Amino acid sequence: MKRINFKKLLIPGGLALIALLLACGKNFLNKPPLGVLSPQILATQAGVQGILIGAYSAMTGQGVNQGGWGSAADNWTYGSVCADDAYKGSTSSDQGDIVNIQQWLAVTNNPYLNSKWGAMYDGIQRANDVIRTMRLATDIPAADTTELKAEALFLRGFFHFELRKVFFYPPYVDENITPNNNNINVPNNDASGYIEIWPKIEADFTFAIANLPATQPNKGQANKSAAQAFLAKVYMFEGKYALAQPILDQLITSGVTASGTPYALLPNYAQNFNPSPAAKNSSESVFAIQISVNDGSGPAGGKAYGDNLNFPYGGGPGACCGFDNPGQDIADAYKTDANGLPLPIATFNLAPHVSDQTPAAYVGNLDPRIDITMGRKGIPYLDWGPHPGDTWIRSPGDDGHFSPKKNVYAKSVQGTLSDASSNWANVELAAVNVNLIRFSDILLWDAECAAVAGNLALAETDVNIVRSRAANPLGWVYSNGAFNASSYTYTGGTIPADQYKVAPYPVGYFSTPIIAMNAIIMERRMELAEEGHRFFDLQRWQIPGNPILPANYMTTTLNAFAAIEGPLHPAQYQIAGQNITFTTGKAEYFPVPQGQIDAENSSGKINLKQIPGY
Repeated sequence: MKRINFKKLLIPGGLALIALLLACGKNFLNKPPLGVLSPQILATQAGVQGILIGAYSAMTGQGVNQGGWGSAADNWTYGSVCADDAYKGSTSSDQGDIVNIQQWLAVTNNPYLNSKWGAMYDGIQRANDVIRTMRLATDIPAADTTELKAEALFLRGFFHFELRKVFFYPPYVDENITPNNNNINVPNNDASGYIEIWPKIEADFTFAIANLPATQPNKGQANKSAAQAFLAKVYMFEGKYALAQPILDQLITSGVTASGTPYALLPNYAQNFNPSPAAKNSSESVFAIQISVNDGSGPAGGKAYGDNLNFPYGGGPGACCGFDNPGQDIADAYKTDANGLPLPIATFNLAPHVSDQTPAAYVGNLDPRIDITMGRKGIPYLDWGPHPGDTWIRSPGDDGHFSPKKNVYAKSVQGTLSDASSNWANVELAAVNVNLIRFSDILLWDAECAAVAGNLALAETDVNIVRSRAANPLGWVYSNGAFNASSYTYTGGTIPADQYKVAPYPVGYFSTPIIAMNAIIMERRMELAEEGHRFFDLQRWQIPGNPILPANYMTTTLNAFAAIEGPLHPAQYQIAGQNITFTTGKAEYFPVPQGQIDAENSSGKINLKQIPGY
C-alpha cells in the first residue's frame, strides 16, 4: 500500500478537511452541515488516506465536533477515578460532574458521558467515511482498497469497543448508515430486547486480522498483530478465555510491532512513559495513540487534551488543576513482604498506610513501580527535584497525598516535549503516547486464560516475566542519581529512593486457581495503575464474570474500598454521612446520554433505549 504520511495527522488544515465530512448537532449521526465537501471530491487515493488519518486522530477523543475531559483517550475518569485507583482531584466542586460518576451514581445528563459518546461516534463516522469514499475512487488498486478497509474496520472496532464497555448497549453504526439512506436513528433494541454488538465488533477485528499486513510503513499504524491483540481483548471482555488464549500465545511467541520488532518487555518499566520520539512505539507498545506537541495542530490534532488536568497542582510541571490523584488504595497495593511478594489481596490496604502523613506511616518494603506511577513526598519526581508533598496537592482532604506521574514530562524537555505555549491548559500537555495495549497486558491476559484453563504453571511463568522486569534495578528511582530524560533512568544512582523489594513468585506458588487469580489481579493493579484499565477489569470480572472468582466480585471489591475511604475522604466517598455503595446490575456501566435518547426518539419511536438501572 502507498505510504501514508502520518504527519498530516497533525496539520490543522487536513483535520478541517475531515471535519467537513462529519456530522454535527444533537444526534451523533445528524445531517452534514451546509458547505460539506462532496465525497466525490475526496475520492482519490490521497483523499481517502487523508480521511483515514482523520480517523486515527479521533482516537485521542478530541474531535472537531466532540471532545473534552470526559472523552480522554486513557479513560481516566471512568477507568481510574471511578474505580479504586485514583481520586477525582482538585476540590469537590471543581468539575463537579465527575463526582456522581466517581460515586457510582452517574446521571443521564452528565456532560462527561455525552462527550465520550459523541467523540466515539465521531470516530466511527470517520472510519465509515473511509469505506464510503474509497468505493468512489478510481485510482486505488484493489489490494490497497482491501487494506484501507481493514484499517478502517480496525478503527471502527476500537470505537465501538470503547462504547460497549462504557455504555453497555450502544448502537452499532456501519458505513450504510447515512442521512441519504434516511436511517440515522440506529436502534439499540428490537422486539427481542437489547441488541448485543459484540459479534459485530469481533467481525471488524477479524476482517482487520485477515487483511492487515504484518508490518506498516508508519509507527502507530495498525498492523495484523495489533488487530489480533484487540480481538483477544474483546474475547477477554466477553469471558471467552478459550478463544483469547491461542491468540495471546501466538502474540507472545511471534507478535511484532508495526515496524517489525518482536514484542518484548522493555528492561526499564519507566521507559514506557517517555515522551521522546526515540522511546515511543517500542517493543512493548502493542498499540498506542500517537501524541505530539508543538506541531501547529489544534485540539483535534495529536494532543492529549483530555489529560491536561492531570498534573501536580501549582508547582513543578503543573499549573492547574491537580486532578486524577493516585489514591491511597493503589499506593498500599505496592506493599511487599520480606520475600518481595505482594501482601494478601484482602488486607494490603489496611493500616499502616504508605506515605501516610503521620508518624504511623508504613515503613516496610515496596514494589519500585510505585514511584514510576505516582509522585510521593521526598521521592525524586523525574528531574523536578523531590516531590514536596501536599504543596503540590490542591486539597489534600479530597485528593490524598500523591500526584500523577506517568503522563508528566521531565523538566529538561519542557517546551520541546511539552507544549511551549504559556496557556495554562497547554502547559500541561506532553508528548507521551497513550498506550492502549502494552505487552505486559498480553502476558497478564494470557496468565488469566491459563489460570481459568487450569494451567497454573503457565500462569505463574507469565506473571513472573512481568515481575522480573520490575525487579530490574535499572528502572528504579534513586535518591542520589541524575534523572536522564532520554533513558528514563537515574544516572549514577546507588541509593534507592525507598525500601524497594520485588521478586518473582517461587516455583509452585500458583498452587490453586484462586491463588493464581489473586496474584494476577494484584499484578494488573501494580503494572497498569493509572492507565485507565482498573474499572473495566473489575467490570469484566463481574459481567460476564471470571469462573475462578466469586459472583459480584466488582461489587464486593468496590464496596470494601468505599468502607475504608469513606471516613478518610467523606466529601467523595460518603453521602449524608453514609459510605457510598456500588449497585449490582447498574453501576457496572454508565447511562446513555439523555440528549441522544431524545434526539433519536423524537419521532415517537423508541430507537434508543436507556440501559437497565437508569
